Amino acid sequence: TRLDKAEKDASVKAVLLRVNSPGGSVAASEMMYREIRGFRERSGKPVVASFAEVAASGGYYTSLAADRIVAQPTSVTASIGVIIQTFNFSKGMSMIGIEGRALVSRPNKDLANPFEPPVESQFAVLQAMVDEFYTSFSKLVMERRPALASSTPERQAMATDGRVVTGVQALDLGLVDELGGVREAFAAAKKLAGIASARLVKYHSEGDEPPRSPYASAEGVPHASLGSAGASGREMNLVQVNLGDTPMPGAGFYYLWMP
Repeated sequence: TRLDKAEKDASVKAVLLRVNSPGGSVAASEMMYREIRGFRERSGKPVVASFAEVAASGGYYTSLAADRIVAQPTSVTASIGVIIQTFNFSKGMSMIGIEGRALVSRPNKDLANPFEPPVESQFAVLQAMVDEFYTSFSKLVMERRPALASSTPERQAMATDGRVVTGVQALDLGLVDELGGVREAFAAAKKLAGIASARLVKYHSEGDEPPRSPYASAEGVPHASLGSAGASGREMNLVQVNLGDTPMPGAGFYYLWMP
């Protein structure tokens, strides 16, 4: 993986993680967080997260692995919480004379079956799982964001009630460390790495397409290099997390902002 390359490359002194994502599944978000923390602990190389347009829910969860978080003033972030989306078609089906019936091994095998009337005891099972995942998420926020953890219970509740906030609001709440773009995050990474100069090297997907600018969120944007020339042997590796347009999720639990 790109992190493996950065870990083994002695010329890479820090990693800049460019995040542009509304989130994803609970399991995927946790896996990415653990991968980044594992890289940090094994390599000793600092990681700085740089927020683009959106770094919400699972995007924010993943960013908690960084040593420092830099958000643009207009970034949309937070959305700290869990969602499992369900639908129920039983009333509409009954209006046109259609019934659904599942044959199951035990009563909870067909939790939230969309073709049969809702069973509240089954939704209670799902709610308990949502609560468990939310507790884990909010606990991690408090562990990784000491400024928020030391604030008032009212501000903690505001930051973790599921709402999205701007970069400016996130800084005020203690969810991020400073405001700025890639250049400011690059400067923060150099400071954490203890070096005065370096050049920013973007790891991009293999293929025919040219590498995109660290600022880009659209396809086909030409590469723009950052950093100082003559900084041989000292590089900042930029890894971009960009999920693009996220479709309506399938079955599962999500750290996801769905406006």
